[in-house]
Amino acid sequence: MRSVLVFFSLAAVGLTGIRSDAAQEAPLRFAFGPGPYPDGVTAVRDTGGYDAARGFGFEPGADCRISGGAVIGLKPFAFSVRLPEGNHEVTLTLGDDEADSVTTVRVEARRLLVENQQAAKGKAVARRITVNTRTPVIGAGVSVKLKQRERDSETITWDDRLTLEFSGSRPSVRAIDIKPIPGVPTVFIAGDSTVCDQPDAPWSSWGQMLPRFLKPGVVVANYAQSGESLKSSIGARRFEKIFSRMKRGDTLLLQFGHNDMKDKNPDALSTYTETLRKIVTETRAKGGVPVLVTPMERKAGVKGPTLAGYPDAVRKVAREEKVGLVDLNAASVRLYLALGADLGLAFQDGTHHNGYGSYELAKCVAAGLVSAQPALSAFVADEARAFRPERPDPPRAFALAAESPPDSAKPDGD
Repeated sequence: MRSVLVFFSLAAVGLTGIRSDAAQEAPLRFAFGPGPYPDGVTAVRDTGGYDAARGFGFEPGADCRISGGAVIGLKPFAFSVRLPEGNHEVTLTLGDDEADSVTTVRVEARRLLVENQQAAKGKAVARRITVNTRTPVIGAGVSVKLKQRERDSETITWDDRLTLEFSGSRPSVRAIDIKPIPGVPTVFIAGDSTVCDQPDAPWSSWGQMLPRFLKPGVVVANYAQSGESLKSSIGARRFEKIFSRMKRGDTLLLQFGHNDMKDKNPDALSTYTETLRKIVTETRAKGGVPVLVTPMERKAGVKGPTLAGYPDAVRKVAREEKVGLVDLNAASVRLYLALGADLGLAFQDGTHHNGYGSYELAKCVAAGLVSAQPALSAFVADEARAFRPERPDPPRAFALAAESPPDSAKPDGD
């Protein structure tokens, strides 16, 4: 059966929530197979590694083959494309002509975008996603102060390319269509190891699961990092970078506390509180919308609070500054109580979560955004909108497609 490849016109889709911008660059189009293809389409005919000269290729360890009009994975594989920093809309044409396929898609450092997309043999299924890429550069001679672990193992999130990882039972991709969308509403995230894009399984955080529960037309840019406190994130220029990219109407989600509470200075809590206020003020000055997120409880929090007065400080600032609040601390306790004897199935250690735990917490955050940031309400996926932490997904039935080999190294922070 000959493969039939259809390219979808992104301009004709008519997504709501995307502000119009001036001139747009032409889309990048990649098709897997011998072709022939229309003008403007790059034919990917081999599974060679990423080549900076040509600007695309497969990442190391890719175990896949190109057959007919698709690349078919024998295990998880990643494909990268050189892109400028910014927001992009990606149309993925999934499926192949040889067999039924199921494909899960993560971008950059394991941000979940597409979960278990099925495609029948010989059929093409299009999925549209919105993604963010970034570099450390803020301005001339000024950059984010990356940690050594970011420079060593997480450069995938701070480089000049978009990396797409495909996994599942027979992941299959026919084509990739990429278009810059600088006007798309952006949800920036700042926080610590319980929020960041954890680079290696089985560690996982709600920030990298959140894109799964937001519809196309809004993009998540996660600037959280392991071991960070509010103070250290400012010192590392992470907020400076966020504000350099922020547009009017963008959202900033802030969740700190786990590392901040370890500050032994007698005025640590009051300093934390006032710093939150300052960030709220600066976000508003940039035209952004701040949303505060109370830090989720640790595993021991099911028996009593472990975060001292920090969740209450966040609630106080939200109340007094009239800022949207996602009370993840309260929601996490309800979730943990509902899990009962299965609570351990949500955690990787006493603080950090696994895929299941972060998936459930991301649902809590997405559900909270409906009221905390009404402008995002229309973008919250239906399954998250209806989620209640008292009725979690059954942990023993939870399954995400396998990823790249796991890493036992514990993230920074506690």
